[in-house]
Amino acid sequence: MIHPTAVVDPGVIIGAGTHVWHFAHLVGGAQIGEGCMIGQGCYVGGGAVIGKRVRIQNHVSVYDGVQLDDDVFCGPSVTFTNVRRPRSEFSRRGAYDTTVVRRGATLGAGCTIVCGVVLGEYCFVGAGAVVTKDVPAHALVVGVPASPVGWVSRRGEPLVFDGAGRARCPCDDDEYRLTDGVVRRVGVPPGGSGCLGDTG
Repeated sequence: MIHPTAVVDPGVIIGAGTHVWHFAHLVGGAQIGEGCMIGQGCYVGGGAVIGKRVRIQNHVSVYDGVQLDDDVFCGPSVTFTNVRRPRSEFSRRGAYDTTVVRRGATLGAGCTIVCGVVLGEYCFVGAGAVVTKDVPAHALVVGVPASPVGWVSRRGEPLVFDGAGRARCPCDDDEYRLTDGVVRRVGVPPGGSGCLGDTG
């Protein structure tokens, strides 16, 4: 479903079941997966890649160089960047830093993501936070600059680890292990939907 006020340039790839709402602008070359929701007033650059079932709330600009993996949630007015040292006088076009948001991550309303970082699977960025460095999988980060204050499950529930580094999600009883600052959901093989960096 594409609202009549939305502007979708030629060459945009949009998956089945995706909704594009009022006054959004999708630039040619953008790749958007199935079952997504692009909210009112959003912008998606031609070099952006958006996975499946991604929810982008109102007034979010996903610029060239930003990759949102499956099941990412972007709250209203999340701010992405793609150049670390912009100058109006000097063009940086094409010299974009890559930002990757891994599967299941939540970006709270009004947070800012400084380019060139990787946000781990199922991490949670609090509203208004400013992310300036990589965020581990399942980490809860808040503040300016954003820093870790805890861990969350795949469902976004707080995880409280015991002395052996074990915790369970109160919603689904999934078990998690914390080892050397890395959280992994028990029963998820390396490279699965466990955590950032678990690609091998």
